[in-house]
Amino acid sequence: MGKCMIIGCGGVASVAIHKCCQNSEVFEGIMIASRTKSKCDALKEKLQPTTKTVIETAQVNADNADELVALINSYKPDVVLNLALPYQDLTIMDACLATKTHYVDTANYEPLDTAKFEYKWQWAYRERFEKAGITALLGSGFDPGVTGVFSAYAMKHQFDEINYIDILDCNGGDHGYPFATNFNPEINIREVSAKGSYIEDGKWVETEPMEIKRVYNFKGVGEKDMYLLHHEELESLALNIKGIKRIRFFMTFGQSYLTHLKCLENVGMTSIEPIMYEGKEIVPLQFLKAVLPDPASLGPRTVGKTNIGCIFRGKKDGKDKNYYLYNICDHQECYREVGSQAISYTTGVPAMIGAMMIMTGTWKKAGVYNIEEFDPDPFMEALNKWGLPWEEDFDPVLVD
Repeated sequence: MGKCMIIGCGGVASVAIHKCCQNSEVFEGIMIASRTKSKCDALKEKLQPTTKTVIETAQVNADNADELVALINSYKPDVVLNLALPYQDLTIMDACLATKTHYVDTANYEPLDTAKFEYKWQWAYRERFEKAGITALLGSGFDPGVTGVFSAYAMKHQFDEINYIDILDCNGGDHGYPFATNFNPEINIREVSAKGSYIEDGKWVETEPMEIKRVYNFKGVGEKDMYLLHHEELESLALNIKGIKRIRFFMTFGQSYLTHLKCLENVGMTSIEPIMYEGKEIVPLQFLKAVLPDPASLGPRTVGKTNIGCIFRGKKDGKDKNYYLYNICDHQECYREVGSQAISYTTGVPAMIGAMMIMTGTWKKAGVYNIEEFDPDPFMEALNKWGLPWEEDFDPVLVD
């Protein structure tokens, strides 16, 4: 079918690369490009004997558009899958524009100096991508990503209008450390320590960090405390799903995690403001990242399951209707299959599927689009096939 360039070689990228190699009918060739070429080479060495997909590797600085352009021009991929850091989205989009190459990512752009993630920077590329005749698919992870596909699927098959969406992200995994983050500590801690927010009647309502807490009983996991966070897909779903009155995002956290985080916050370790230390400027959060366990090392020691999904409330044929779509993923099964825990797995699988949708021409529209703006059916089918089967509940317990 074609070639895909994958930028990044962390936990999520590793899963997406494993999945591309399982799907060699579509991914005839992949190039793994990252700042640290040795990581790419190690993955190639491990996977090349197991797959027909031809794997190439390269060193690239994703902050440098010229370097990216040169690499894209030499490899000529059909699609670039961006699994680098959210701070690098725009340079990678610039390089895709310059080379007229389709673009897919899993998380929206956020500037390095403020913990503010929103879509305005990437939406500003709409006209240029349209003119270039190429597609940018934004947010093809799990949340954002599958949560958007779930919303489009619910809209298409279950509702005439959806008035309320609650996105529930539960990680029931235990890695045995007193404190560690399941993905990049810098991104994770920025997300959790920021103010919460949700959308009601077309407006953002802001809350203090962790101010709103609910308890929910998750299938496959059990009862968990969950907290309202700001999350990027709220912004696009509120625009793209018909009838929305309110949309919220909740994530589960254990007490130990929150206690550690509060303590680190209180002593200034989560700050993104640079400080002088022994004559050198350092960012406390980046230093903290260096002392915490590497999320990639959590795989072998994490037990338990994740349960992520969306509860929809709306109308069908004039009647009120509730509907819950979710996926349960087992940390140890993921580790056995691709050597990573379920957090990376639930993002890496949809990243591969998004790239596949664009590469096969199943999804084809020039411009910049969020994932819920495409037909959800082929993606939903692929989720069942590639390791993230979904479940439905027509009488879910609602979140008050």
